[in-house]
Amino acid sequence: MKATLDEMQAFQAVVDCGSISAAAEQLGQTVSATSRSLARLEEKLNTSLLSRTTRRLKLTEEGQLYLERVRDILTSVEESEELLALRRDQPAGLLRVDAASPFMLHVIAPRVADYQQQYPEVQLELNSNEGIIDLLERRTDIAIRIGRLKDSTLRAMPIASSQMRVVASPGYLAQRGMPVSVAELASHRLLGFTQPESLNEWPLLAEDGQLLHIHPQVKASSGETLRQMALNDGGIACLSDFMTRADRQSGRLVQLFPELTLVSRQSINAVYYRNTTVSARIKSFVDFLASTIGPQSFDD
Repeated sequence: MKATLDEMQAFQAVVDCGSISAAAEQLGQTVSATSRSLARLEEKLNTSLLSRTTRRLKLTEEGQLYLERVRDILTSVEESEELLALRRDQPAGLLRVDAASPFMLHVIAPRVADYQQQYPEVQLELNSNEGIIDLLERRTDIAIRIGRLKDSTLRAMPIASSQMRVVASPGYLAQRGMPVSVAELASHRLLGFTQPESLNEWPLLAEDGQLLHIHPQVKASSGETLRQMALNDGGIACLSDFMTRADRQSGRLVQLFPELTLVSRQSINAVYYRNTTVSARIKSFVDFLASTIGPQSFDD
């Protein structure tokens, strides 16, 4: 008996998710159904693909070799389905997109309805991770990355850039006073990032002529967390325009030292991994973002 696509998908999902229960949830199956699919596959192949301990599942050597082929097979099936959809001039199928929560909330989510109106046969799966993920392990088609790119194995398309500004709420400034010099920021409650440390360098010059490196009183992994703290009079933060533009226009946040702020634009790229040509789904989404955001979309 030959392995079925469903059994291959179950195997790949178990590996990617790290457990049978998590794979079952992703596949929309019961745990027992996913476990049976994996058992049938191993029986047909007459080999163990995964070694099971009380704490984790681990690929056997045969499992690692088979996984590489399974990924190729399932990718080929997806691409074949796309080719049929392209005959109707319409991208189709599941598209998994990952972005940090601020970009997902402020940029992608408001545009989803317009994208689906143009491409109704594409099913979107939107995930948020604050750190850099492995696209293959997370079965992700596109990741939106903000700032300098490091992974040269990924293809990247620039879709926008966004200025960084130092901001605080009128309520906080009423309580603590408006700082009149960059040096005075040291006596204020500063909000910063846990990582990368480069985000704690603000686009202001310190007394030594270098970029101001802050030592935050409160740190967070997400810019959206810092934004919410700033909005609630929690301190001073340095955030990207794409998440604060509406707040500054409404007066909920105020920019500090506008005349001293250096031009410090974060590049925003869509990155994706494909050994073959870019899929129609990926191209449709990346082109849509680039066209609807525009190079100066976040500027005042």
